[in-house]
Amino acid sequence: MSLLEFISNDFSRFLFSHIAGFIPPSAVVIGLTLIALSLSLFAFRSSPEFFLLDFACYKPPSSLACTKEMVIQRLKMHANFSDESLEFLSNLMKTSGLGEETYLSEGLLRQPMDTSGKAAREEAKMVVFGAVDELLEKTGVKGEEIGIVIVHSSNYNTIPSLSSMIVNRYKLGENVLSYNLSGMGCSAGLLSIGLARDLLKVNQNTCALVVTTEITTQGCYKGDEPSKLIGNCIFRMGGAASLLSNRPTDRRRSKYQLIHAVRTTTASSDLSYNCIIQEEDHHGHMGITITKDLLVVASKTIRSNIASLAPLILPTSERLIRLANHLIRSFHVANIKPHVPNVKRAVDHFFPHVGARPVQDEVQRILGMSERQMEASRMTLYRFGNTSSSSVWYELAYGEAKGRIKRDDRVWQIAYGSGFKCCSVFWKAIRTVDHEEKNPWSDVIDEFPVVDVDPHSRDTFPYAFEPSKSI
Repeated sequence: MSLLEFISNDFSRFLFSHIAGFIPPSAVVIGLTLIALSLSLFAFRSSPEFFLLDFACYKPPSSLACTKEMVIQRLKMHANFSDESLEFLSNLMKTSGLGEETYLSEGLLRQPMDTSGKAAREEAKMVVFGAVDELLEKTGVKGEEIGIVIVHSSNYNTIPSLSSMIVNRYKLGENVLSYNLSGMGCSAGLLSIGLARDLLKVNQNTCALVVTTEITTQGCYKGDEPSKLIGNCIFRMGGAASLLSNRPTDRRRSKYQLIHAVRTTTASSDLSYNCIIQEEDHHGHMGITITKDLLVVASKTIRSNIASLAPLILPTSERLIRLANHLIRSFHVANIKPHVPNVKRAVDHFFPHVGARPVQDEVQRILGMSERQMEASRMTLYRFGNTSSSSVWYELAYGEAKGRIKRDDRVWQIAYGSGFKCCSVFWKAIRTVDHEEKNPWSDVIDEFPVVDVDPHSRDTFPYAFEPSKSI
Protein backbone atom coordinates (compact mmCIF):
# COMPACT_ATOMS: atom_id res chain seq x y z
CA MET A 1 0.00 0.00 0.00
CA SER A 2 1.45 3.35 -1.00
CA LEU A 3 2.76 5.56 1.77
CA LEU A 4 1.19 8.52 -0.06
CA GLU A 5 -2.18 7.41 1.31
CA PHE A 6 -1.05 8.10 4.84
CA ILE A 7 2.00 10.37 4.94
CA SER A 8 2.76 13.21 2.57
CA ASN A 9 6.00 13.36 0.64
CA ASP A 10 6.79 16.71 2.28
CA PHE A 11 6.58 15.15 5.73
CA SER A 12 8.76 12.23 4.64
CA ARG A 13 11.39 14.55 3.21
CA PHE A 14 11.28 16.58 6.43
CA LEU A 15 12.06 13.48 8.45
CA PHE A 16 14.91 12.49 6.18
CA SER A 17 16.45 15.98 6.15
CA HIS A 18 16.27 16.53 9.95
CA ILE A 19 17.08 13.14 11.40
CA ALA A 20 19.35 11.65 8.76
CA GLY A 21 22.34 12.57 10.90
CA PHE A 22 21.02 10.65 13.88
CA ILE A 23 19.17 7.67 12.40
CA PRO A 24 20.24 5.63 9.34
CA PRO A 25 17.95 6.15 6.30
CA SER A 26 17.20 2.44 6.21
CA ALA A 27 15.77 2.63 9.74
CA VAL A 28 13.53 5.56 8.70
CA VAL A 29 12.26 3.57 5.72
CA ILE A 30 11.42 0.61 7.95
CA GLY A 31 9.73 2.86 10.50
CA LEU A 32 7.56 4.62 7.94
CA THR A 33 6.69 1.27 6.38
CA LEU A 34 5.47 -0.07 9.73
CA ILE A 35 3.43 3.08 10.37
CA ALA A 36 1.74 2.83 6.98
CA LEU A 37 1.01 -0.86 7.47
CA SER A 38 -0.48 -0.28 10.92
CA LEU A 39 -2.73 2.48 9.62
CA SER A 40 -3.88 0.33 6.71
CA LEU A 41 -4.74 -2.57 9.03
CA PHE A 42 -6.69 -0.23 11.29
CA ALA A 43 -8.61 1.20 8.32
CA PHE A 44 -9.44 -2.29 7.07
CA ARG A 45 -10.68 -3.53 10.44
CA SER A 46 -12.88 -0.51 11.02
CA SER A 47 -14.68 -0.66 7.68
CA PRO A 48 -18.25 -2.03 7.46
CA GLU A 49 -18.86 -5.51 6.07
CA PHE A 50 -20.95 -6.36 2.99
CA PHE A 51 -22.08 -9.84 2.06
CA LEU A 52 -23.21 -11.58 -1.11
CA LEU A 53 -26.03 -13.82 0.03
CA ASP A 54 -26.23 -15.52 -3.35
CA PHE A 55 -26.62 -14.93 -7.08
CA ALA A 56 -28.54 -16.54 -9.95
CA CYS A 57 -27.82 -16.72 -13.68
CA TYR A 58 -30.69 -17.12 -16.09
CA LYS A 59 -30.55 -20.18 -18.30
CA PRO A 60 -32.88 -19.91 -21.33
CA PRO A 61 -35.00 -22.92 -22.37
CA SER A 62 -33.47 -25.41 -24.80
CA SER A 63 -35.92 -24.27 -27.47
CA LEU A 64 -33.85 -21.06 -27.82
CA ALA A 65 -30.51 -22.84 -28.28
CA CYS A 66 -28.74 -22.21 -31.60
CA THR A 67 -25.75 -23.54 -33.45
CA LYS A 68 -23.37 -21.11 -35.12
CA GLU A 69 -24.74 -22.03 -38.52
CA MET A 70 -28.30 -21.33 -37.34
CA VAL A 71 -27.22 -17.86 -36.20
CA ILE A 72 -25.67 -17.16 -39.61
CA GLN A 73 -28.85 -18.28 -41.35
CA ARG A 74 -31.02 -16.09 -39.11
CA LEU A 75 -28.81 -13.09 -39.84
CA LYS A 76 -28.91 -13.87 -43.56
CA MET A 77 -32.71 -13.86 -43.51
CA HIS A 78 -32.85 -10.67 -41.45
CA ALA A 79 -30.90 -8.41 -43.80
CA ASN A 80 -29.52 -8.27 -47.32
CA PHE A 81 -25.87 -8.87 -46.48
CA SER A 82 -23.35 -8.84 -49.29
CA ASP A 83 -21.41 -12.01 -50.12
CA GLU A 84 -18.31 -10.41 -48.56
CA SER A 85 -20.17 -9.69 -45.33
CA LEU A 86 -21.55 -13.21 -45.13
CA GLU A 87 -18.08 -14.65 -45.60
CA PHE A 88 -16.76 -12.28 -42.94
CA LEU A 89 -19.56 -13.30 -40.55
CA SER A 90 -18.82 -16.95 -41.16
CA ASN A 91 -15.11 -16.49 -40.41
CA LEU A 92 -15.92 -14.43 -37.33
CA MET A 93 -18.20 -17.15 -36.03
CA LYS A 94 -15.62 -19.88 -36.60
CA THR A 95 -12.92 -18.05 -34.65
CA SER A 96 -15.12 -16.40 -32.00
CA GLY A 97 -14.71 -19.06 -29.32
CA LEU A 98 -18.47 -19.69 -29.11
CA GLY A 99 -19.89 -23.20 -29.10
CA GLU A 100 -22.85 -24.86 -30.78
CA GLU A 101 -25.50 -24.27 -28.09
CA THR A 102 -25.76 -20.60 -27.22
CA TYR A 103 -29.09 -18.76 -26.95
CA LEU A 104 -31.01 -16.24 -29.05
CA SER A 105 -34.19 -14.49 -27.92
CA GLU A 106 -37.63 -15.67 -29.03
CA GLY A 107 -38.03 -12.58 -31.20
CA LEU A 108 -34.84 -13.29 -33.15
CA LEU A 109 -35.97 -16.88 -33.77
CA ARG A 110 -39.43 -16.05 -35.03
CA GLN A 111 -40.34 -16.18 -38.69
CA PRO A 112 -40.16 -13.45 -39.76
CA MET A 113 -37.70 -12.12 -37.20
CA ASP A 114 -39.45 -9.88 -34.64
CA THR A 115 -37.38 -6.96 -33.31
CA SER A 116 -40.34 -4.94 -32.06
CA GLY A 117 -40.51 -3.19 -28.72
CA LYS A 118 -43.00 -5.78 -27.52
CA ALA A 119 -40.63 -8.64 -28.36
CA ALA A 120 -37.75 -6.87 -26.60
CA ARG A 121 -39.83 -6.37 -23.47
CA GLU A 122 -40.83 -10.03 -23.53
CA GLU A 123 -37.13 -10.95 -23.55
CA ALA A 124 -36.46 -8.53 -20.68
CA LYS A 125 -39.21 -10.06 -18.55
CA MET A 126 -38.08 -13.59 -19.34
CA VAL A 127 -34.46 -12.94 -18.36
CA VAL A 128 -34.91 -10.52 -15.45
CA PHE A 129 -37.80 -12.28 -13.76
CA GLY A 130 -36.21 -15.67 -14.40
CA ALA A 131 -33.00 -14.66 -12.61
CA VAL A 132 -34.68 -12.77 -9.75
CA ASP A 133 -37.28 -15.50 -9.11
CA GLU A 134 -34.52 -18.08 -8.76
CA LEU A 135 -32.44 -15.80 -6.54
CA LEU A 136 -35.29 -15.06 -4.13
CA GLU A 137 -36.14 -18.76 -3.99
CA LYS A 138 -32.52 -19.62 -3.14
CA THR A 139 -32.13 -16.96 -0.45
CA GLY A 140 -35.62 -16.84 1.02
CA VAL A 141 -35.43 -13.05 1.07
CA LYS A 142 -38.78 -11.25 0.95
CA GLY A 143 -39.59 -8.13 -1.07
CA GLU A 144 -39.90 -5.97 2.05
CA GLU A 145 -36.28 -6.76 2.96
CA ILE A 146 -34.95 -5.21 -0.27
CA GLY A 147 -34.20 -1.51 0.12
CA ILE A 148 -32.04 -0.96 -2.99
CA VAL A 149 -32.55 -2.04 -6.62
CA ILE A 150 -29.93 -1.51 -9.32
CA VAL A 151 -30.52 -2.69 -12.90
CA HIS A 152 -28.25 -2.39 -15.91
CA SER A 153 -28.92 -3.01 -19.59
CA SER A 154 -26.62 -1.18 -21.93
CA ASN A 155 -28.55 -0.70 -25.18
CA TYR A 156 -32.15 -1.32 -24.14
CA ASN A 157 -34.27 1.39 -22.53
CA THR A 158 -38.00 1.32 -21.90
CA ILE A 159 -40.62 3.32 -20.03
CA PRO A 160 -41.29 2.44 -17.27
CA SER A 161 -37.70 1.38 -16.65
CA LEU A 162 -36.48 -2.15 -15.95
CA SER A 163 -35.90 -1.20 -12.31
CA SER A 164 -39.53 -0.03 -12.04
CA MET A 165 -40.58 -3.27 -13.70
CA ILE A 166 -38.90 -5.15 -10.84
CA VAL A 167 -40.41 -2.93 -8.14
CA ASN A 168 -43.86 -3.55 -9.64
CA ARG A 169 -43.45 -7.29 -10.09
CA TYR A 170 -42.19 -7.95 -6.55
CA LYS A 171 -44.25 -5.20 -4.87
CA LEU A 172 -41.27 -3.53 -3.24
CA GLY A 173 -41.76 -0.73 -0.73
CA GLU A 174 -42.37 2.93 -1.56
CA ASN A 175 -39.03 3.90 -0.01
CA VAL A 176 -36.95 1.53 -2.13
CA LEU A 177 -33.95 3.20 -3.79
CA SER A 178 -34.30 2.27 -7.46
CA TYR A 179 -31.62 2.89 -10.09
CA ASN A 180 -31.68 2.05 -13.80
CA LEU A 181 -28.30 2.21 -15.57
CA SER A 182 -27.81 2.10 -19.34
CA GLY A 183 -25.11 2.55 -21.96
CA MET A 184 -22.30 1.54 -19.61
CA GLY A 185 -21.10 -1.57 -21.41
CA CYS A 186 -19.81 -4.94 -20.27
CA SER A 187 -18.14 -3.63 -17.10
CA ALA A 188 -21.38 -2.29 -15.63
CA GLY A 189 -22.34 -5.52 -13.84
CA LEU A 190 -19.38 -5.15 -11.48
CA LEU A 191 -19.69 -1.37 -11.49
CA SER A 192 -23.20 -1.92 -10.11
CA ILE A 193 -21.73 -3.96 -7.26
CA GLY A 194 -19.57 -0.97 -6.36
CA LEU A 195 -22.62 1.29 -6.45
CA ALA A 196 -24.56 -1.14 -4.25
CA ARG A 197 -21.69 -1.16 -1.74
CA ASP A 198 -21.67 2.65 -1.57
CA LEU A 199 -25.44 2.76 -1.04
CA LEU A 200 -25.27 0.07 1.63
CA LYS A 201 -22.74 2.20 3.51
CA VAL A 202 -25.36 4.87 4.14
CA ASN A 203 -28.52 2.72 4.32
CA GLN A 204 -28.37 0.41 7.28
CA ASN A 205 -29.91 -3.02 7.83
CA THR A 206 -31.08 -3.70 4.29
CA CYS A 207 -30.44 -5.70 1.12
CA ALA A 208 -29.48 -4.56 -2.37
CA LEU A 209 -30.76 -6.40 -5.45
CA VAL A 210 -28.45 -6.01 -8.45
CA VAL A 211 -29.63 -7.21 -11.88
CA THR A 212 -27.51 -7.07 -15.00
CA THR A 213 -28.47 -8.15 -18.52
CA GLU A 214 -28.31 -7.22 -22.18
CA ILE A 215 -31.55 -7.37 -24.14
CA THR A 216 -30.53 -8.64 -27.58
CA THR A 217 -33.80 -8.50 -29.54
CA GLN A 218 -33.22 -5.00 -30.89
CA GLY A 219 -29.42 -5.22 -31.05
CA CYS A 220 -29.04 -6.94 -34.41
CA TYR A 221 -27.09 -4.88 -36.97
CA LYS A 222 -28.45 -5.04 -40.54
CA GLY A 223 -25.63 -3.37 -42.46
CA ASP A 224 -22.34 -4.40 -44.05
CA GLU A 225 -19.65 -2.57 -42.05
CA PRO A 226 -17.21 -5.18 -40.64
CA SER A 227 -16.57 -3.20 -37.43
CA LYS A 228 -20.29 -3.41 -36.59
CA LEU A 229 -20.80 -7.08 -37.52
CA ILE A 230 -18.74 -8.44 -34.63
CA GLY A 231 -21.58 -7.87 -32.14
CA ASN A 232 -23.95 -9.99 -34.23
CA CYS A 233 -21.63 -12.95 -33.79
CA ILE A 234 -20.65 -12.83 -30.12
CA PHE A 235 -23.53 -11.37 -28.06
CA ARG A 236 -26.16 -13.76 -26.70
CA MET A 237 -29.19 -13.84 -24.43
CA GLY A 238 -28.56 -13.97 -20.68
CA GLY A 239 -28.61 -12.14 -17.37
CA ALA A 240 -27.85 -12.45 -13.68
CA ALA A 241 -29.18 -11.24 -10.34
CA SER A 242 -27.24 -10.90 -7.08
CA LEU A 243 -28.29 -10.00 -3.56
CA LEU A 244 -26.02 -8.06 -1.21
CA SER A 245 -26.60 -7.28 2.45
CA ASN A 246 -25.06 -5.14 5.18
CA ARG A 247 -26.90 -6.97 7.98
CA PRO A 248 -24.40 -8.69 10.34
CA THR A 249 -26.91 -11.50 10.90
CA ASP A 250 -26.70 -12.43 7.21
CA ARG A 251 -23.03 -13.36 7.38
CA ARG A 252 -23.61 -16.99 8.36
CA ARG A 253 -25.90 -17.70 5.40
CA SER A 254 -23.97 -15.72 2.79
CA LYS A 255 -21.55 -17.13 0.24
CA TYR A 256 -19.03 -14.31 -0.05
CA GLN A 257 -17.85 -11.16 1.66
CA LEU A 258 -17.15 -8.13 -0.54
CA ILE A 259 -13.61 -6.96 0.12
CA HIS A 260 -12.88 -4.46 -2.67
CA ALA A 261 -14.54 -2.87 -5.70
CA VAL A 262 -12.18 -0.81 -7.87
CA ARG A 263 -13.26 1.14 -10.93
CA THR A 264 -11.13 2.75 -13.66
CA THR A 265 -12.26 4.86 -16.61
CA THR A 266 -10.20 6.24 -19.49
CA ALA A 267 -13.09 8.02 -21.26
CA SER A 268 -11.15 11.31 -21.30
CA SER A 269 -9.05 9.76 -24.07
CA ASP A 270 -10.65 10.04 -27.53
CA LEU A 271 -9.11 6.69 -28.47
CA SER A 272 -10.77 5.02 -25.48
CA TYR A 273 -14.08 6.82 -25.85
CA ASN A 274 -14.50 5.87 -29.51
CA CYS A 275 -13.22 2.28 -29.48
CA ILE A 276 -16.73 0.88 -28.81
CA ILE A 277 -19.48 3.25 -29.89
CA GLN A 278 -23.07 3.02 -31.07
CA GLU A 279 -23.67 4.85 -34.33
CA GLU A 280 -25.40 4.63 -37.69
CA ASP A 281 -23.60 3.47 -40.80
CA HIS A 282 -23.75 5.32 -44.15
CA HIS A 283 -27.08 3.61 -44.93
CA GLY A 284 -28.66 4.62 -41.63
CA HIS A 285 -28.42 1.18 -39.99
CA MET A 286 -27.74 1.43 -36.26
CA GLY A 287 -24.94 -0.71 -34.88
CA ILE A 288 -22.08 -0.83 -32.38
CA THR A 289 -18.69 -0.08 -33.89
CA ILE A 290 -15.73 -1.95 -32.41
CA THR A 291 -12.57 -0.26 -33.67
CA LYS A 292 -9.20 -1.88 -34.24
CA ASP A 293 -7.84 0.03 -31.22
CA LEU A 294 -9.84 -2.15 -28.80
CA LEU A 295 -6.92 -4.28 -27.57
CA VAL A 296 -4.68 -1.24 -27.15
CA VAL A 297 -7.31 0.55 -25.09
CA ALA A 298 -8.35 -2.54 -23.12
CA SER A 299 -4.77 -3.40 -22.20
CA LYS A 300 -4.03 0.12 -20.99
CA THR A 301 -7.24 0.38 -18.94
CA ILE A 302 -6.86 -3.09 -17.42
CA ARG A 303 -3.28 -2.33 -16.39
CA SER A 304 -4.41 0.91 -14.77
CA ASN A 305 -7.18 -0.88 -12.88
CA ILE A 306 -4.81 -3.57 -11.63
CA ALA A 307 -2.34 -0.90 -10.50
CA SER A 308 -5.10 0.44 -8.22
CA LEU A 309 -6.25 -3.01 -7.08
CA ALA A 310 -2.87 -4.64 -6.45
CA PRO A 311 -1.90 -2.65 -3.33
CA LEU A 312 -5.24 -3.59 -1.77
CA ILE A 313 -5.06 -7.35 -2.29
CA LEU A 314 -1.36 -8.22 -2.19
CA PRO A 315 -0.11 -10.29 0.76
CA THR A 316 1.44 -8.32 3.62
CA SER A 317 4.93 -9.43 2.66
CA GLU A 318 4.44 -8.27 -0.92
CA ARG A 319 3.02 -4.93 0.25
CA LEU A 320 5.98 -4.35 2.54
CA ILE A 321 8.40 -5.07 -0.28
CA ARG A 322 6.49 -2.79 -2.65
CA LEU A 323 6.32 0.06 -0.13
CA ALA A 324 9.96 -0.22 0.87
CA ASN A 325 10.91 -0.26 -2.81
CA HIS A 326 8.84 2.90 -3.38
CA LEU A 327 10.51 4.71 -0.46
CA ILE A 328 14.02 3.66 -1.39
CA ARG A 329 13.58 4.87 -4.96
CA SER A 330 11.75 8.06 -3.94
CA PHE A 331 14.50 9.18 -1.56
CA HIS A 332 17.42 7.71 -3.52
CA VAL A 333 18.58 5.50 -0.67
CA ALA A 334 19.78 2.98 -3.27
CA ASN A 335 19.65 2.51 -7.03
CA ILE A 336 17.09 -0.29 -7.50
CA LYS A 337 14.47 -1.19 -10.10
CA PRO A 338 10.73 -0.73 -9.41
CA HIS A 339 9.16 -3.75 -7.76
CA VAL A 340 6.65 -5.53 -10.00
CA PRO A 341 3.99 -7.16 -7.78
CA ASN A 342 2.76 -10.65 -8.59
CA VAL A 343 -1.02 -10.26 -8.44
CA LYS A 344 -1.52 -13.98 -9.02
CA ARG A 345 -0.23 -14.64 -5.51
CA ALA A 346 -3.22 -12.80 -4.08
CA VAL A 347 -6.06 -14.74 -5.77
CA ASP A 348 -7.36 -18.29 -5.81
CA HIS A 349 -9.95 -17.87 -8.59
CA PHE A 350 -9.82 -15.54 -11.58
CA PHE A 351 -12.96 -14.66 -13.57
CA PRO A 352 -12.32 -12.15 -16.39
CA HIS A 353 -15.09 -10.93 -18.69
CA VAL A 354 -15.43 -13.23 -21.71
CA GLY A 355 -15.33 -10.52 -24.41
CA ALA A 356 -14.29 -12.50 -27.47
CA ARG A 357 -11.36 -14.83 -28.07
CA PRO A 358 -8.83 -12.09 -29.00
CA VAL A 359 -9.69 -10.21 -25.80
CA GLN A 360 -9.31 -13.36 -23.70
CA ASP A 361 -5.93 -14.04 -25.31
CA GLU A 362 -4.81 -10.48 -24.58
CA VAL A 363 -5.89 -10.63 -20.92
CA GLN A 364 -4.10 -13.95 -20.50
CA ARG A 365 -0.95 -12.49 -22.04
CA ILE A 366 -0.73 -9.26 -20.06
CA LEU A 367 -1.51 -10.95 -16.73
CA GLY A 368 0.48 -14.12 -17.37
CA MET A 369 -2.47 -16.34 -16.47
CA SER A 370 -2.47 -20.08 -17.08
CA GLU A 371 -5.04 -21.97 -19.15
CA ARG A 372 -6.52 -23.30 -15.89
CA GLN A 373 -6.98 -19.73 -14.65
CA MET A 374 -8.66 -18.77 -17.93
CA GLU A 375 -10.82 -21.90 -18.03
CA ALA A 376 -14.03 -20.44 -16.60
CA SER A 377 -13.89 -17.48 -18.99
CA ARG A 378 -13.26 -19.57 -22.10
CA MET A 379 -15.88 -22.17 -21.20
CA THR A 380 -18.49 -19.48 -20.47
CA LEU A 381 -17.87 -17.91 -23.88
CA TYR A 382 -18.17 -21.36 -25.44
CA ARG A 383 -21.38 -22.37 -23.62
CA PHE A 384 -23.30 -19.10 -23.26
CA GLY A 385 -21.56 -16.64 -25.57
CA ASN A 386 -20.92 -13.05 -24.53
CA THR A 387 -23.83 -12.16 -22.24
CA SER A 388 -22.26 -8.73 -21.70
CA SER A 389 -22.14 -7.45 -18.12
CA SER A 390 -23.53 -10.70 -16.66
CA SER A 391 -20.80 -12.96 -18.06
CA VAL A 392 -18.61 -12.85 -14.93
CA TRP A 393 -21.48 -14.36 -12.94
CA TYR A 394 -21.76 -17.32 -15.30
CA GLU A 395 -18.02 -17.78 -14.74
CA LEU A 396 -18.37 -17.75 -10.96
CA ALA A 397 -21.22 -20.25 -11.34
CA TYR A 398 -18.82 -22.44 -13.36
CA GLY A 399 -16.30 -22.40 -10.53
CA GLU A 400 -19.02 -23.33 -8.03
CA ALA A 401 -20.39 -26.13 -10.22
CA LYS A 402 -16.88 -27.58 -10.43
CA GLY A 403 -16.72 -27.64 -6.63
CA ARG A 404 -13.67 -25.37 -6.60
CA ILE A 405 -14.83 -22.62 -4.23
CA LYS A 406 -13.63 -23.37 -0.71
CA ARG A 407 -13.94 -21.43 2.51
CA ASP A 408 -11.60 -18.40 2.69
CA ASP A 409 -10.80 -18.61 -1.04
CA ARG A 410 -10.08 -15.26 -2.71
CA VAL A 411 -12.16 -14.56 -5.82
CA TRP A 412 -11.35 -11.88 -8.40
CA GLN A 413 -13.91 -10.80 -11.01
CA ILE A 414 -12.78 -8.25 -13.59
CA ALA A 415 -14.84 -6.78 -16.44
CA TYR A 416 -14.13 -4.17 -19.11
CA GLY A 417 -16.19 -2.44 -21.74
CA SER A 418 -17.21 0.70 -23.58
CA GLY A 419 -16.22 4.06 -22.20
CA PHE A 420 -13.59 2.64 -21.83
CA LYS A 421 -14.04 1.26 -18.31
CA CYS A 422 -12.64 -1.54 -16.20
CA CYS A 423 -13.96 -2.71 -12.85
CA SER A 424 -12.57 -5.28 -10.43
CA VAL A 425 -14.48 -6.89 -7.57
CA PHE A 426 -12.63 -8.93 -4.96
CA TRP A 427 -14.49 -11.40 -2.76
CA LYS A 428 -13.64 -13.76 0.08
CA ALA A 429 -15.57 -17.03 0.28
CA ILE A 430 -17.34 -17.29 3.64
CA ARG A 431 -18.06 -20.97 3.18
CA THR A 432 -17.32 -23.87 0.87
CA VAL A 433 -19.93 -23.87 -1.90
CA ASP A 434 -21.72 -27.15 -2.53
CA HIS A 435 -21.26 -28.01 -6.20
CA GLU A 436 -24.70 -29.60 -6.25
CA GLU A 437 -26.49 -26.28 -5.64
CA LYS A 438 -28.82 -25.14 -8.44
CA ASN A 439 -26.70 -23.69 -11.18
CA PRO A 440 -26.91 -22.98 -14.95
CA TRP A 441 -24.05 -25.46 -15.43
CA SER A 442 -25.45 -28.28 -13.31
CA ASP A 443 -26.68 -30.55 -16.10
CA VAL A 444 -23.57 -30.19 -18.31
CA ILE A 445 -20.66 -29.46 -15.97
CA ASP A 446 -19.17 -32.95 -16.36
CA GLU A 447 -18.70 -32.22 -20.08
CA PHE A 448 -16.37 -29.30 -19.31
CA PRO A 449 -13.77 -28.12 -19.90
CA VAL A 450 -13.96 -28.78 -23.60
CA VAL A 451 -10.37 -29.51 -24.58
CA ASP A 452 -10.61 -28.70 -28.29
CA VAL A 453 -13.17 -25.90 -28.33
CA ASP A 454 -13.28 -25.72 -32.12
CA PRO A 455 -10.79 -26.85 -34.79
CA HIS A 456 -11.04 -23.34 -36.26
CA SER A 457 -10.96 -21.43 -32.96
CA ARG A 458 -7.22 -20.85 -33.14
CA ASP A 459 -7.34 -19.59 -36.70
CA THR A 460 -6.54 -15.94 -37.22
CA PHE A 461 -9.40 -13.71 -36.12
CA PRO A 462 -10.65 -12.03 -39.32
CA TYR A 463 -10.72 -8.56 -37.77
CA ALA A 464 -7.16 -7.27 -37.35
CA PHE A 465 -6.90 -5.44 -34.01
CA GLU A 466 -3.92 -3.19 -33.39
CA PRO A 467 -1.45 -4.98 -31.07
CA SER A 468 -1.38 -3.69 -27.49
CA LYS A 469 2.40 -3.27 -27.56
CA SER A 470 1.72 0.05 -29.26
CA ILE A 471 0.71 1.53 -25.88
